[in-house]
Amino acid sequence: MAQEYPAGEPRPRRRGRKLLIGLVVLLLLVAGLLVVADRVAVGVAERAIADRVRQEVTKQGAQSAEPDVQVGGIPFLTQVLDGRYQRISIKLRDVQASVEGDAVRLPVLDVDARNVRASLDTLRSGQGDVVADTVNGTGTISYESLAALLDRPGLTLGEQGGKLAVTAPVDILGQKLTVSGTADVTVAESGAVALRFNDLDAAGLPNLPLARALLNNYAKGISVDVPLPDLPFQLAVREVRPLPEGLAVTADAKNVPINSAG
Repeated sequence: MAQEYPAGEPRPRRRGRKLLIGLVVLLLLVAGLLVVADRVAVGVAERAIADRVRQEVTKQGAQSAEPDVQVGGIPFLTQVLDGRYQRISIKLRDVQASVEGDAVRLPVLDVDARNVRASLDTLRSGQGDVVADTVNGTGTISYESLAALLDRPGLTLGEQGGKLAVTAPVDILGQKLTVSGTADVTVAESGAVALRFNDLDAAGLPNLPLARALLNNYAKGISVDVPLPDLPFQLAVREVRPLPEGLAVTADAKNVPINSAG
């Protein structure tokens, strides 16, 4: 015989279903709040790290626009509790530094820091160091800046077929000529950019041994090691490569203080 329930009293199955729905809604609300809290915490950390990066850039005598910092890894709050962050990406725009009185400009310097250690107290108080296990940087030096370091009037640099190309006015045996050619570009042991112009020529060059010798002397005069400014975060240049927009620079470092202000 089927059990009867007083009028208006819900059946147990309906009561259980409502309880389950309520629990699911509660869990969704809690999850949503955690996601919001996670993203808010990311924003706070990114602003704190950007402040520390700005201090480090200024400390090294360089200038840049406001750093753009992005903290990677999900969830973020667990990284905060652990004091270790998987990845922090830093974009510096309009970086300018001085080399022997000349300004060297990098339109963009992208920095990728991995396994970054920063305690919660450091981020909250602004005291202490933010240290990365590895830092990789890529940037582009404008050809105008590089040409200024060579200090040869009228000399211009660019890219041609993947090589560094040069054009410059010269005076050879009383004739005003335009020299053109390419150079091999490498990184010297000192970290400077080594330029070796081995293939220069000039239209209208007199077919005389002396004229050729003068042209070769000019090539030797601009085949120099060009020092670069100290890059932020102790980055050491490992590779340089001519691109249409400028000389691409790849650099790296290990166990690097993202800031050293304490």
